[in-house]
Amino acid sequence: MRMRTVEISVGAFVLAGALSLVFLAVKVSGVSLGQSSSSYVLIARFDDVSGLRARSKVSLAGVTIGRVAAIEVDMAYGEAVVRLEIDGEPGQLTLDTGAQILTEGILGARYVNLLPGADEDTLGDGDYIEDTQGALILENLVGDLITRLGAS
Repeated sequence: MRMRTVEISVGAFVLAGALSLVFLAVKVSGVSLGQSSSSYVLIARFDDVSGLRARSKVSLAGVTIGRVAAIEVDMAYGEAVVRLEIDGEPGQLTLDTGAQILTEGILGARYVNLLPGADEDTLGDGDYIEDTQGALILENLVGDLITRLGAS
């Protein structure tokens, strides 16, 4: 009888550990299992989105307000078209809102940061963010520095 109690305890402990790992994986991945609240889509065009991925966060003043829904390439203009899914109702962000791609920490993940403007008109569902700044790529900066030092 004592052996049965030990087996049940070990089984419960292993099950609790497995459930904890699943919970952690869902939280880290950013996948939402619950009912999604209302959201709308904004579109931004960037010249370079190196390292940005679908489901990357979209933040405003350091607070996550949405996710990157999709990234596509516009071959006619040679730009990346990024669809941003913003939580809440349209009308919260002004027309002159800017978007830039930043990095969390030195080697962290890329994300889109929104910079609100002062215009009175607001962005609606499917509108374009006109003022964008692509990702800064360390390799390009180092290459430019070496080229300039070599030309001197």
